[in-house]
Amino acid sequence: MKRKVVFIVISLVFFLETNAQCAMCRAVLESEEGQTTAEGVNDGIMYLMAIPYLLVGSVGFLIYWNFFRRKKESH
Repeated sequence: MKRKVVFIVISLVFFLETNAQCAMCRAVLESEEGQTTAEGVNDGIMYLMAIPYLLVGSVGFLIYWNFFRRKKESH
C-alpha cells in the first residue's frame, strides 16, 4: 500500500512539471514577446488532459472500494 502512495505522489509531481505543447503550437507561441498566451495554452492542455484521468480513476476507485467492502461483509 505504501508503494502505491509513493507512486501516486511521484506521478503527480512529474505531471505538474510537464509542458504539453505540440511542436507547431510551441513555434507560434514562442515568437510572442510576453509568454502569457503560451502559459495559458499549456494550462488549458493540462486541464483537458487531467479530467479524463481523474474521472476514470474515480470510477476505478469506487469499483475497488465496493468490491472489497462486499468481500469483508461476506466473511
